[in-house]
Amino acid sequence: MNEQSRLPLPRPFAGLPGVASQGAGQAGNILKSIGVVAIAGAVGAVTGLLLPAEMAIAAALAVFCIGMWATALVPEYWTALMFFLIAMLSGIAPAQAVFSGFHSSTFWLLFGGIILGVSIRYTGLGQRMAAMLAGMLGTRYVTVIAGVTGFSLALAFVMPSSIGRIVLLLPIVIALADHMGYGKESNGRTGMILAAAFGTCLPAFTILPANAPNMILAGMAETLHGARISYWSYLTIHFPVLGLLKAGVLVVLILKMFPDGDPQRQPEVPADLPGMSPAERRLTMVLGLCLALWLTDTLHHISPGWIALAAGLYCLWPGSGLTSKKCINEDVNYGSLFFVAGILGLGAVLSSTGLGEVVVERLSGVAGFRADRPFWNVAMLTGIATLVAMITNLPGVPAVMTPVAENLSALTGLPLTTVLMTQVLAFSNVFLPYQAPPLITAMQLGDLPTGAVVRLCLVMFAIGALVLMPLDLLWWYALGMV
Repeated sequence: MNEQSRLPLPRPFAGLPGVASQGAGQAGNILKSIGVVAIAGAVGAVTGLLLPAEMAIAAALAVFCIGMWATALVPEYWTALMFFLIAMLSGIAPAQAVFSGFHSSTFWLLFGGIILGVSIRYTGLGQRMAAMLAGMLGTRYVTVIAGVTGFSLALAFVMPSSIGRIVLLLPIVIALADHMGYGKESNGRTGMILAAAFGTCLPAFTILPANAPNMILAGMAETLHGARISYWSYLTIHFPVLGLLKAGVLVVLILKMFPDGDPQRQPEVPADLPGMSPAERRLTMVLGLCLALWLTDTLHHISPGWIALAAGLYCLWPGSGLTSKKCINEDVNYGSLFFVAGILGLGAVLSSTGLGEVVVERLSGVAGFRADRPFWNVAMLTGIATLVAMITNLPGVPAVMTPVAENLSALTGLPLTTVLMTQVLAFSNVFLPYQAPPLITAMQLGDLPTGAVVRLCLVMFAIGALVLMPLDLLWWYALGMV
């Protein structure tokens, strides 16, 4: 069954409350862009007085790219393409480093995930999921929030794109909220939308293919350090605390911060829901096989990226009936692919120029790393990565921290895997919604009050830093990582 209409993927800050007229907004963006370019030039000039020219250009280019990505002044793909152009014209790194993102398995993991998301919508499996969700919500407000959160987290296991999940989920949740009697200004409606948006985003940082920063971290670790992060080991390290427990905390917080009464009407579960079409059954088998292979990758040693690519190729095969004939031209979001390839390439360039080693030398004196204080070292690494996330955005954490991971491992005495995994502690703990494009998308699609999203982010951030991170470190200690 082909879908009749698709929601356009909105720009990061379009339509938010308080945005001025379009002309004034464009003028402001031009001024901000000039500011980013000026700061990048100043960084390059200062760095050039102290370091070789290649490092100075790399530093300026990194500030320019990360500044553009963080402020969303231009589409993310534009900045990535500009990075490729400047890096090649300046000659600061070989083409193998600049374009390394395209031959990373992470790039193809994202590509396969996009195709699977398109197939879920095209075949009608998404509508069937909506009916399943309606049957999970129960008769109490507490079960509604818990059901939406649980379903949203479960969807992250089978649909790798967080923005794709939000685009699929939010219209369903909004329709359910309307039917259940939660009006536009009600806490119940806000709580349901927040449960869907946060539930499919924050705990999903513990599922390797589910969010962009996870995939960028895995791709850069493989490209730069030859460290392959398996699906199962990543899930084992992070999911018990930062996934499952965080989802429970999210449910409790939404119930406390956005209380409301029980639904006035129960969600309608179609009694005559037709049986699964052949296309839906085939896609369900593909998704099940993908999940089984991802969970067992420590046994067969096939990268999740190649599994996703194989699944995507089957979905694109005309005889499968899982995508439209024009899918590759009309439905694939190439912007996100160029964005990931650009970030991976930027990390490789920073590593090849040696700039990362210089940065580590400066950080080591401030952080006070000592081999006999592993918990302190983990806390400081997490703090540094958290600051990077605040200054840039969540995908900026692996772009900045992964190239210097081996040096940090030598300084702290921690295993390379532990150093890499501290990034997850940072980018899974969102301070403000601007750091996470999926949350910005949810704010637009769900017409969420900015204040509600910010309050939930801040409280979740505090609990994450003060409660969940220490618990996660205890779990790491039990696993022998610290």
